[in-house]
Amino acid sequence: MFPTEPTAVNHGFGTLLKNRGFMLLWIGQLVSQLADKVFFVLMIALLENYPPPPGLAENSMYSTLMVAFTIPAILFGSAGGILVDRFPKKLVMVGSDVVRGFLTLLIPFLPREFLILLILTFAISCVTQFFAPAEQAAIPQLVERENLMAANALFSTTMMGALIVGFAVGEPILSLAKSYLGKDFGQEIVVGALYLLSAAIMQPINFKEHQPIEGHLAGTHVWNEFTDSLRYIKKNRLVLNAMLQLMTLYCVFAALTVLTIRLAAEFGLKEKQFGFFLAAAGVGMVMGAGILGHWSDKLHHKPLPLIGFLMMALVLGVVTFTHSLILALGLCALLGIGASLIGVPMQTLIQQQTPPTMHGKVFGFQNHVVNIALSLPLAIAGPLTDILGLRVVLMMMSFVVALIGVWAWKNTRRVLQDVI
Repeated sequence: MFPTEPTAVNHGFGTLLKNRGFMLLWIGQLVSQLADKVFFVLMIALLENYPPPPGLAENSMYSTLMVAFTIPAILFGSAGGILVDRFPKKLVMVGSDVVRGFLTLLIPFLPREFLILLILTFAISCVTQFFAPAEQAAIPQLVERENLMAANALFSTTMMGALIVGFAVGEPILSLAKSYLGKDFGQEIVVGALYLLSAAIMQPINFKEHQPIEGHLAGTHVWNEFTDSLRYIKKNRLVLNAMLQLMTLYCVFAALTVLTIRLAAEFGLKEKQFGFFLAAAGVGMVMGAGILGHWSDKLHHKPLPLIGFLMMALVLGVVTFTHSLILALGLCALLGIGASLIGVPMQTLIQQQTPPTMHGKVFGFQNHVVNIALSLPLAIAGPLTDILGLRVVLMMMSFVVALIGVWAWKNTRRVLQDVI
């Protein structure tokens, strides 16, 4: 069993591993993220058993399902954050997991109609929008300010690990579930059980909640709270700058999900093997997050985001000039390390600079903006590559990434060095 409180304050993973509340949150969110990835694989697998509705081609069913899965992040990202500030964080996270678990367990008992599957997918994705900002807002309540960098590094490590492993193990897990628990409901039982397990793990956590005054809560309109968060972010240059850097980082990775398909062909791989490059970048992010978490005290006052942007720009600029697959994968890992030098410090900065009563709204807005920003590179990366070629597009991205990195550091370096 974990000890009740951390016994010392340092800057590495050691203190976090002794913090019972943080460890329960970390393990719980890891199980929940794994459930998210396996749930998505389950939805794709279930389409085989659902006849397409009139006027909709079979291939279009996949696209429609993906839209239903992703559009709640654009529509309800900020609303989820506002709700997080109105209710206890544990209630939101545990409740989200329980609702998603029961909705998943309902699937075998519902009619096998595509529209019902679509509505269920949309509903579960909507509930996820409340879990994400609550999770980010919970970290500063469980971890001392000095250990936030290490905490975010550990979360980033497991987030990327769940992303890499989740989709890979989804199919084998579901196949085993069909074999041992029955093909009619075995898969749904496993995914639903993962969500409920996550809820059970996080239930014992005791949060230091900073609840707003009840009268203020009742008299505040949701739209007013949304505009409050906008005003706060606009007024706080550090938080705004950190969000812009995170947006740039996510936009690069969104574009790379499209561009690595072309990159795979350049190295003689099949198009479906593009995941090798993304996995290498994921491994790099895990390595970078591990370095930051273990040696965060030694890296204090270093221009980590600037170094990260320049590393990413270097990789984007030279990767198409190499003809060695091993070297290209190594460069992708280097890109991932650079990404972690941006993502972990900037997420830590937002947590440090945001008052506890604004955590949910700010993190909800962050998730909202990032999800909207992701759609542009996904839409234009392919057509731009068709027109200009892969090398030119990557060189352009390299220039933009370097420019944003230098601009961001130049604007905030005097104050940024004191807080990261």
